[in-house]
Formats: sequence, structure tokens, C-alpha cells
Amino acid sequence: MPNSQFPIPRYMSVTRKWSAKKQRAIEVLIRLKRLYPDARCTLDYETPVQLLVATILSAQCTDERVNKVTPALFARFPDAAALSEAPLEELEGLVRSTGFYRNKAKNIKGACQAIAHKYDGLVPKQMELLLELPGVARKTANVVLANAYGINQGVTVDTHVKRLSQRLGLTEEKDPVKIERDLMRIIPQEDWENWSIRLIYHGRSVCTAKKPACDDCAMADICPRKF
Repeated sequence: MPNSQFPIPRYMSVTRKWSAKKQRAIEVLIRLKRLYPDARCTLDYETPVQLLVATILSAQCTDERVNKVTPALFARFPDAAALSEAPLEELEGLVRSTGFYRNKAKNIKGACQAIAHKYDGLVPKQMELLLELPGVARKTANVVLANAYGINQGVTVDTHVKRLSQRLGLTEEKDPVKIERDLMRIIPQEDWENWSIRLIYHGRSVCTAKKPACDDCAMADICPRKF
């Protein structure tokens, strides 16, 4: 027991806290790799532009639904140049079933106009340039950089990653950007994207939002918030 006259300095307590979180995060990562060895991005695409568009469509929508919409969308408008000139009403009709279709269509067209005119039809590889595109926040940028270009610039934080990271005691934050910052601190950079993908798999199949299957969860013995 520490002597009450000589309390542990606050910075040491913080350091130990993050060390414990990092150890737990690494153990979770090891188990996730074992559980989901072939996990990959579940959005269908052939080019970085198509991945960008599919990721924009995936907001508040399942990847399964997006994958039902994009074949017709990309057959009609296969690249940034075509999407930049697409009639907005036609775009809206093609993406209607993904929800929030007016805003998504507007963002897709706007982003592709910028890509076609400023970047010669190529999706930029820089985070700061991606974030300037309509409809692109860090989640979308991280997905595109990691899966299209193999660049781990950050940790993709969707609803599953947010929920599981909180339940596993790896962050107390609620804001996705702050959650990403915490995870980047404790997850090795080379694993940032496969961490997110595998955690999403686990969130869909086991640690669901309403009825997590704790008794069947490979993380149960290290989860501080077992339900």
C-alpha cells in the first residue's frame, strides 16, 4: 500500500491507467485476429472513388444495403467525372434506399466534382485534402486511406467501434474524434484499420447494441463492463 504521506503523483496514475488500457487493447486485438482472420472491408468497390462513394452511402445504413445499391449506381456513373456530371435527381433516385438520400447525393456529386476538377479524377491520399471534400469526415477518410491506399492515418470509429471500445473500458469519451484519439494511443498503428474492421465484425455478431451475447463472448473475462 502506498504511504498516504507520499501519494503517487497524478501523472504516474495516468500513465499506469493508459498502460493497463494498452495491455487490454492488445489482448483484445490478439483475440479479434484469432476470431476473424479473414475480416475485410465489407463494402464492394473497384476503385478509390467507388469506395469513397460507398462509404458516404454507408452513413446510417448497413453495408449490405449499400452493396445492393452501388452496382446500378456505378454501372451508370463509374468514375468521378461521370458522378460529377450526374443529374442530382437521378443520383437521389439511385441512392434513395440508403436513407438521407438527398444529402448523400449532394455530397457525392460535390465530392466528385472536386476530385474531377482539382485532382484529375483521383481521390487524394492526404487526410487534410480528403476532409475538404463534401460529406467526408474522419471516418470516411480513414476507410478510404486504409483500404484503397494502405495508409493507416487513423482509427475508423463507427457505431460498433464506439460501443465496444467504451464497453471494453478503452475510452470514456463519447465524441468519435476523441475516441479515435484514445484508440490511436493504445493500438499499434499498423493495426489501426484491421482493429476497426474486426471490432465491427464482433459488434455485429456478438457484442450487439441491445442484447450482447456476453456468455458467448471471447472477451468476457477481460471486459470490465460485462452485461
